[in-house]
Amino acid sequence: MRFVSRVERTQLDAAREPKARLRATIKLAEDRLTRAETLTTQKAFDEASIEIGGYLGLIGDLRAYIATLDKEKGSTRDLNRHMEISVRPHIARIAVIRRSTPATYATHLKDAEEYVKETRSEALDSFYGHSVLREPSPQEKAQTPKDPPDPSKRP
Repeated sequence: MRFVSRVERTQLDAAREPKARLRATIKLAEDRLTRAETLTTQKAFDEASIEIGGYLGLIGDLRAYIATLDKEKGSTRDLNRHMEISVRPHIARIAVIRRSTPATYATHLKDAEEYVKETRSEALDSFYGHSVLREPSPQEKAQTPKDPPDPSKRP
């Protein structure tokens, strides 16, 4: 279950600028992840799952917030870059937590790991918006005439 607590929500809403909100969200998310690691080593898996849910809620909130910003602005790309850099080491930390948990909890951690990977990939995709050339569809390929064979070359 992904959620953002009221206390965290008020802290995030207090940050008016996008960069400040990004920093606040990453800080809160890292605190949640650190608590989840500590609780996992103490074998308190239910509490660790709650912390992972709070972590995912914060990351999801950040994704939603950045999605509302203008994608054409360079500052939005910078936010995506900072988010990607900040979230990258979290994937390995979640994998370490997953390895030391029982199988009943590990499936949720695998889903959390995939969610963070999707978030990172979404942030990276923001850099390739309009500059990437797409392959033509199969119908367009069929409509283009083939070049006639060059008579000077042997088959």
